[in-house]
Amino acid sequence: MANVERSKSGQSIQSTEELSKQAKRRKRNQELVGYAFISPWLIGFFGFIIGPMIASLYFSFTDYDMLSSPNWVGLANYTEMFTNDPRFRTSIYVTLVFVLVSTPLKLIFALFIAMLFNNQQKGSGFYTTIFYIPSIIGGSVAVAVMWRQLFGGQGAINDILLFLGIEGRNWIASPDHALGVLVLLVIWQFGSPMIIFLAGLRQIPKDLYEAVSVDGAGPIRKFFSITFPMLTPVIFFNLIMQMIGGFLVFTQAFVTTEGGPLDRTLFYALYLYERAFQNYQMGYASAMAWVLLIVIAIITALLFYSSKKWVYYESDKG
Repeated sequence: MANVERSKSGQSIQSTEELSKQAKRRKRNQELVGYAFISPWLIGFFGFIIGPMIASLYFSFTDYDMLSSPNWVGLANYTEMFTNDPRFRTSIYVTLVFVLVSTPLKLIFALFIAMLFNNQQKGSGFYTTIFYIPSIIGGSVAVAVMWRQLFGGQGAINDILLFLGIEGRNWIASPDHALGVLVLLVIWQFGSPMIIFLAGLRQIPKDLYEAVSVDGAGPIRKFFSITFPMLTPVIFFNLIMQMIGGFLVFTQAFVTTEGGPLDRTLFYALYLYERAFQNYQMGYASAMAWVLLIVIAIITALLFYSSKKWVYYESDKG
């Protein structure tokens, strides 16, 4: 009798072990299927993002012209960049001024237009689409060429000014106005943040506005008491995205002004391109790319830190 019980007990333990092995095997197969489905993304992520980043980090410590083998130079690229390259400092200054001016103006204009279309009146969807079109074609060469023609010496802007009795000039060739022309171009492409603002505005409960209307609140008080606080998460998101986009501006300056006149529109990305593909200094350009990455990361981290003091979330009520 004892032998029979031990036999049954042994069979039970063996059966439990087999079930456990089957469950593990089934789980492993499910994981393999999951990895198979996401493998295209993994291949793209490691092959086209992580791999090139590691390669550029290595090249940043080398003298590499893309035609011969990289020559290790240590921190020489970074040392030259910060101590012996005035155009590098110029590109940083131009880019910072551009970002600090264009980003707030673009967001303010986008929010203003979004508030106009928030009433959902007849035809507002059509006009929203029309205003969004410049953002769809925003980074194209065609738009930059059009802008260069508009603000050139014989452009349509000067024709309009001449009709008003104002003498025009070649705006893109003027050291005092060329950067402003590119700022206007970026502001004109406000469609993307406008759509995001519009979505955020339509999530604000209408009863909040009705409650302050009973207290006699006007449009300005409604904006600063309700609209702005409730919209701060959307403003924060747009601020981050537009700030990063501002640091990466390239096509507009490359086609419209080519960095001139007198390097007044020498954006960081444009100077990086010049070093890499015109001077064939890929090692130096890789070092510039990593400096830009670090600068953007620091500014983004500071914005996230500051957001604790001015960004309002629904979860903060408790």
